[in-house]
Amino acid sequence: MPPRVGLYPGAFDPVTLGHLDIIKRAVKIVDRLVIGVAIASSKAPLFTLEERCAMLTAEAEQLAQGTEIVVRPFQSLLMHFAEEVGAQVIVRGLRAVADFEYEFQMTAMNQQLNREVETVFFMADPAHQAIASRLVKEIAILGGNIDSFVPPAVAVRLKDKLAQGAG
Repeated sequence: MPPRVGLYPGAFDPVTLGHLDIIKRAVKIVDRLVIGVAIASSKAPLFTLEERCAMLTAEAEQLAQGTEIVVRPFQSLLMHFAEEVGAQVIVRGLRAVADFEYEFQMTAMNQQLNREVETVFFMADPAHQAIASRLVKEIAILGGNIDSFVPPAVAVRLKDKLAQGAG
């Protein structure tokens, strides 16, 4: 039987404890997890693509549990990237009803593009439901404590980035 490949896409600007929770659960259902880091230039990310990939690689490798984890940037249509990496499953996290409405529409469109690729949703752990990268950055910019939202190494990188005048 060929390995089951999952794709977990996102901007990950920065990676949060919520993202890591989804990765930790996704590795239980796939043999290989590709974490697709969207170039997302339209979102004007705080961290460069290289920085986001490096943070994800460092944090995700601790969660592998025997599953191969690969971090790769992408700029194409999600379904094209899924086909490129051989993914049979797209992994998504849901925090709230608003996420569901958006993801429901995206899943329907993706099914029209390729019915062979399924989308699997993980409900956010209640401890992480409020965490969003956008809000973490806003809290950090305004001098708030982000330590309970991101891994320690990511918190340091975010604080350093802001001290350098980014944001």
